[in-house]
Amino acid sequence: MRLHHRRYGTVHLSYCTNVHPAEDLGGVLDQLDTYAVGVRQRLGADLLGLGLWLAAPAAAALAADAPARRRLRAALTERGLEVVTLNGFPYQAFQTPVVKHAVYRPDWTDPRRLDYTVRLARILADLLPDDAARGSISTLPLAWRQPWDAARADACARMLDRLAAGLADVERDTGRSIRVGFEPEPGCVVETTAQAADLLGSVDTDRLGVCLDLAHLACAWEEPTVALARLRAAGLPVVKVQVSAALAVTDPVRDRQAIAGYVEPRFLHQTRSGGARAGRADGPDGCTGTGCAAIPVGCDDLPEALASGLPGPWRVHYHVPLHAAPVSPLETTVAHLRDSLAVLFAAGGCDHLDVETYTWGVLPAEQRPAGPVQLAAGIAAELAFARAELVALGLTAATSATGLEAA
Repeated sequence: MRLHHRRYGTVHLSYCTNVHPAEDLGGVLDQLDTYAVGVRQRLGADLLGLGLWLAAPAAAALAADAPARRRLRAALTERGLEVVTLNGFPYQAFQTPVVKHAVYRPDWTDPRRLDYTVRLARILADLLPDDAARGSISTLPLAWRQPWDAARADACARMLDRLAAGLADVERDTGRSIRVGFEPEPGCVVETTAQAADLLGSVDTDRLGVCLDLAHLACAWEEPTVALARLRAAGLPVVKVQVSAALAVTDPVRDRQAIAGYVEPRFLHQTRSGGARAGRADGPDGCTGTGCAAIPVGCDDLPEALASGLPGPWRVHYHVPLHAAPVSPLETTVAHLRDSLAVLFAAGGCDHLDVETYTWGVLPAEQRPAGPVQLAAGIAAELAFARAELVALGLTAATSATGLEAA
């Protein structure tokens, strides 16, 4: 969907397709009819944006096949769909039974990550609508924090230089500007905006910046005004925002049974405490203790947090539906999300917003969609929620694919 901001112009709102398990182009095309068209129709929208996820095999095939890219763009257009952003964080196999730490491999010390991301840029240049100002790709925050040393940091820096050069080549060849945003995430080399400012401050900021995931920002217990001011001071653009909410629990001892219902084997659910503001140093069983004061104490997964005695309150890296509160006494970080969007649009804005709830398939059974129709309904409800929040901030819902303001 497109919205309009009086100062910043067209703002694209999409949903991220990494919630779907397709690994090849055929699967990607199937998603359009199985989910995306139904989502658009439920929203009553002329145009629906997709934050497309392409697994590495699909990306390699598309990057080598210009006619296939044209067919994909035509298939999108025929269905009232558009793509201005890609999710380049998961490399492949993101909806397999067990993902956990595998999602961080290959990392930005590995040439495979560079090749994958540049391929995505070339694909996106051909998928972009003619009137889109630019494209964006989100990617992992360099690497998981272990192992990390000077040699890996140097290798990573060289890869980012090559990435910027590759994006410049894409723009020279196609005339389309594609920017890549590194997404701070709990447990990674770049977990906080302070680390982003420190470790990414020397990159080519015309082409590279930050993808701000609002669930991750909440889990880091970062105050939105401070976080965004820090990025501005470092000269790091927010090239993309993932509109997401994390799970929250005030008293993990009292509410142990409720939070334990979210333990599941597929994804990593990093847990951070707002009651113990010591920083991180690696501890036993994935828990974190004293160290860098910018990072809250926490654990690398929910089972370890439950076993650790980690003091509350907790915020858990478990993306939960934006529009639907979990069963009491559990909560979400939607209030933090709302504050973050308000600060963002008061001071610079961002034109690519992607709703990213990839955990629908692992929610507790009573909250999990029973099939494609229910999943499409849930995604549509999230997008309607996000659209309403943006309209409340003064954005205007577009009436058609032209992006014109509603009357």
